Amino acid sequence: MAQPKGTVVLAYSGGLDTSCILVWLKEQGYDVIAYLANIGQKEDFEAARKKAVALGAKKVYIEDISREFVEEFIWPAVQANALYEDRYLLGTALARPCIARKLVEIAQREGAQYVAHGATGKGNDQVRFELTCYALCPNIKVVAPWRLPEFYQRFPGRCELMDYAKKHGIPVPVTPQTPWSMDENLMHISYEAGILENPKVIDHGRPASVAATGPRAARVPVKVTNAGDGATRCSALELFVYLNDIAGKHGVGRIDIVENRFVGMKSRGIYETPAGTILYHAHLDIEAFTMDREVRKIKQGLALKFSELVYNGFWHSPECEFLRHCIGRSQEGVVGTVRLSVFKGQVYILGRESLRSLYNEELVSMNVQGDYEPADATGFININSLRLKEYHRLQSKVTMKQDE
Repeated sequence: MAQPKGTVVLAYSGGLDTSCILVWLKEQGYDVIAYLANIGQKEDFEAARKKAVALGAKKVYIEDISREFVEEFIWPAVQANALYEDRYLLGTALARPCIARKLVEIAQREGAQYVAHGATGKGNDQVRFELTCYALCPNIKVVAPWRLPEFYQRFPGRCELMDYAKKHGIPVPVTPQTPWSMDENLMHISYEAGILENPKVIDHGRPASVAATGPRAARVPVKVTNAGDGATRCSALELFVYLNDIAGKHGVGRIDIVENRFVGMKSRGIYETPAGTILYHAHLDIEAFTMDREVRKIKQGLALKFSELVYNGFWHSPECEFLRHCIGRSQEGVVGTVRLSVFKGQVYILGRESLRSLYNEELVSMNVQGDYEPADATGFININSLRLKEYHRLQSKVTMKQDE
């Protein structure tokens, strides 16, 4: 037996990797506390608890953090209209700091010097987990088995892990034939690795997991009403779960992309983000309806940087906190109702209304002059054409000189 090393809190999922890591950590001399975060995944948590205990966990925490995941992580992303590389709604990236925050809290509660995770040495999650841990508890020590030579040389692939599991009586929910890796939370389901590492392979998986709905935006979503049956949901968690169910039935929010990981390599991933996609479109629409043009241009730039920071694991950085504050400030007038429908994977905006609307029907109408003098446009055009005239006058002179 190895020398005792103290207590480690393991971010535990109950899958192949973390189940084997739990047993391996015990072999190295650690007392292991397993922590399983409930962020909306479909899982038998009691079975996971019993499994962790059977594998030798000193204690098991199962923490339901789904409400704070929606209110404190997803809502700021909706306010930002956050998209990484124009397509990815950041479902995994948003979940990791939420999970890691509770990981640190448990370690502090238990007096543990160490935390551990099962993220691979090639991916983004290792960065997201650890940057959060170090930001919230600078003295914490992180055990990352997939970066330790004594671990990854012993387990160069899934077959070796399966053999280890069999040898130690570890029940696992996967087989060597499993075609891909899946990660699920309230925001999305992601599929990657396995056969999906070949970007030419066509994924024929099931449609997204969420009919006519109308989210009402008031800085954050506060109510969804189904125009068909009048059903309403108002709490953050209920609203989000309901939209996931409705939109998933119509295949909304499924994308197949190749993205750039923070560590420098490209990876292929398939994501299902039903509710997030509906809310992205609804919020984008009401924001354009209520926000000043120049403020929105600045806010779009902030959103781009925010998305990059979240993807790269810097949720708890001073710059990301600053951006969240700025974006939140921009949302004070983003209040209203959006009516939309979902059908065959698409979200269709049908109409919107707001007491804070900057849309002036009389001003824009072709039938009413309103508070606008058309003759003023002549001077507006002349002033804006001055720069173009001067540029092309100079270009003509340069061209003539070159032709001489």
